[in-house]
Amino acid sequence: MNEGSKHRSFWLEEVAGDAPDEPALSGDAQADVAILGGGYVGLWTALEVKRREPACDVAVLEQDICGGGASGRNGGFALSWWSKLSSLVHLCGESDALRVARESEATISEVGSFCEAQGIDAHFRRGGWLWTATTAAQMGAWEGVVSLCERLGVGPFRRLPPEEIARRAGSPVHRAGVLDVSAATVQPAALARGLRRAALDSGVRIYENTRVSSFGRGRPVTIRCAGGGRLRADRLVIASNAWAAGIRELSRSLVAVSSDMLVTEPAPRRLAEIGWTGGECVTDSQMMIDYYHATRDGRVAFGKGGWGIALGGRIGPQFDRNRRRARMVEADFRRVHPGLTGVGVSHDWSGPIDRTPNSLPIFGRLGGRRHIVYGVGWSGNGVAPSLLGGKILASLVLDSDDDWGRHPLVGRSAGRFPPEPIRWVGAHIVRSAVTRKEAAENRGETPSPVAVALSRFAPAGLEDKDTDRRSRKARA
Repeated sequence: MNEGSKHRSFWLEEVAGDAPDEPALSGDAQADVAILGGGYVGLWTALEVKRREPACDVAVLEQDICGGGASGRNGGFALSWWSKLSSLVHLCGESDALRVARESEATISEVGSFCEAQGIDAHFRRGGWLWTATTAAQMGAWEGVVSLCERLGVGPFRRLPPEEIARRAGSPVHRAGVLDVSAATVQPAALARGLRRAALDSGVRIYENTRVSSFGRGRPVTIRCAGGGRLRADRLVIASNAWAAGIRELSRSLVAVSSDMLVTEPAPRRLAEIGWTGGECVTDSQMMIDYYHATRDGRVAFGKGGWGIALGGRIGPQFDRNRRRARMVEADFRRVHPGLTGVGVSHDWSGPIDRTPNSLPIFGRLGGRRHIVYGVGWSGNGVAPSLLGGKILASLVLDSDDDWGRHPLVGRSAGRFPPEPIRWVGAHIVRSAVTRKEAAENRGETPSPVAVALSRFAPAGLEDKDTDRRSRKARA
């Protein structure tokens, strides 16, 4: 892996040197199926297409290295969509919502099985996910989803006593929460690089360091690259995630926001002292969510979502690293884990997330064209469900009349954001309000009514939070 001069995540640094970069596209080439994006979604799609049609000529175009985007920078949470059940019911009804949530849970096991079968050491560990409250205002944020699950006869969440939540999370700051036992953690870049190797072994062509500058809408599709290369493909899959926000047909459905992370120095003895040894991954219930887990070598990987906002889908250097935001992430880490005082931070980085208004991905045919399909908008939860996305996209691009091609998520609208620059200006106003509101709540103070009112315009997050309940608790 050629790291170059880019600021990389700890995860990518940890697997650096696993393989040389694949050559960039130069000159003219052809393919049956072209895939834009060499992250989880693009690679799962490539593998699934080759599994179904081994003779199909598949080419993946990646502007960086495979895993250089969100797939190699994320928090390593392999979660289901049970926490989004309310949104799924609103989108496609109760029966289909249950189907999609069950499928998303099944992908966690499939990721683990794939890694075992392929010999990929992605640090897969099934320790469960704690959805917690760290302030009075967050208490009961999960109740709407948990109650809906109970009404529909499913039980993915376990209610645990507050003291057990605090013990499992390794911090007395955690006041309450629920546990989803199906969740796992991974070393995200190791998973992405393992998918890359599996794709190459299956005969997929991968062009790395190949930035696509434009693509036509006709058939065959002509794809032009910044380095002068040109690829003509009969069919095209758009799996470029946050970078898809710059595609005109998708621009109103996506916004690119940053998620910022740090990793501490190894401190396994300190983690054992505070009792955080069960492999759980943890989130709180803020809108600008904190998320964290302990790595295999005893580090804490801690992140915060939703700070940087891209104008018109333009993703600049601030999405690789931002020192000011990194200091704010560290401040949250110190607040949440007072028992780890003195444990140093070794790495920090940032990365772009492709958010939709309801934080569920969107699948479809670009402008109704059967030969150009897309699957984007993973909103920070694509580690495991991206495998499901690969199955859907493979059916769409192969024009298969099957359950995946007719999946409940295909052709559904996640909503639309305002046009630019209204969206960018409004997003900053709302983000500032959310920051003020949650800072006050973290101090145990009552936020201003203006900040509370503006915060309601924030799009849905990783979890379908019971905001009405939270508002009542905050007022109390």
